[in-house]
Amino acid sequence: MSFYLAIDAGGTKTDYVLANDSEVLARVRTGTIKRMRTDAATAGANLDQALKELTAATGVAMGEIQTTCVGTAGETVPLVADWLREAFAARVGGELLLLGDVEIALDAAFFGKPGVLIMAGTGSNVAGRAHTGALTTVGGWGPALADQGSGHRIGLMALRGAFRAIDELGFDVAAFDALRAKDAARASGLEASEEEGQSPALLLRSVMNFWQLPTIAHLVEYGNAIPAPDFSRLTALVVGCAQRGDAIAKRVLVKEAQDLADLAILAMRRVQQTAPAGWVPPVAFTGSILENVAPVHEGLMAGIRAEFPEAEILPQVVDPILGALWRARTLAGVTV
Repeated sequence: MSFYLAIDAGGTKTDYVLANDSEVLARVRTGTIKRMRTDAATAGANLDQALKELTAATGVAMGEIQTTCVGTAGETVPLVADWLREAFAARVGGELLLLGDVEIALDAAFFGKPGVLIMAGTGSNVAGRAHTGALTTVGGWGPALADQGSGHRIGLMALRGAFRAIDELGFDVAAFDALRAKDAARASGLEASEEEGQSPALLLRSVMNFWQLPTIAHLVEYGNAIPAPDFSRLTALVVGCAQRGDAIAKRVLVKEAQDLADLAILAMRRVQQTAPAGWVPPVAFTGSILENVAPVHEGLMAGIRAEFPEAEILPQVVDPILGALWRARTLAGVTV
């Protein structure tokens, strides 16, 4: 009996599956092992914890693993790739296959067949596979350069929108800080309706409460810190503000959905170039934003439908780690 290790290494969490030729034996989750997101000691501790739990659950020693497939964003970045290769060589037997996280999600959706996969979580990316087997990717250039529709962009762009509103509306920062310091009830984030709409007050209070910052000056300092804060953690706050009628938050969610749809359409057109006439790529999606943030999901789907009304869109969120498992087995010559 052969054993396979599949890993989906995200920016905040890492999922692991240990399987044999025909079934999954155990699945565990730890913090991230992605070196762009954490230090080497923490990544190593998270990996050791997962491997220990997998062995405890199955009795399979890591030296018995035949193939391992790791899917992660930034798989071509030396800091990420070099650490993963060294870490697994020291801890796990067999061959290691290192792929992009969007590629393993594409495999989970279509198992090597043509199609387009849209991923939006902490970051974002789009990948497509043509009839020729050629892989194309769109986006995925990281938080500073891309990540349209991602949690990072939603949080960051909401704050940018709030500060632009301060400038456009002549928002009284000093009065805001004074009121917030004086009135603890209002500082809790339960603002009156007149502060919703175009005013940045709702967003500002929500974010400052979450980060426990007393004044807007402290928010400016924290938001521009190096290293930067994790803006993706603000996603739920932005969604909540949008639900309460905040125009700034609403605009951000609409814009991020549109930008992500543009990437998806670009990938679909590329995949079509080598396809039979009239063929439209099927589409799948994955990631916490597309699973949990309805305005982005619905806006993305509407954008795709406007361009490709006949496109088949898989209804369920794809589990990327199953693509990594499929790849690990395929590398070993096993077909399931």
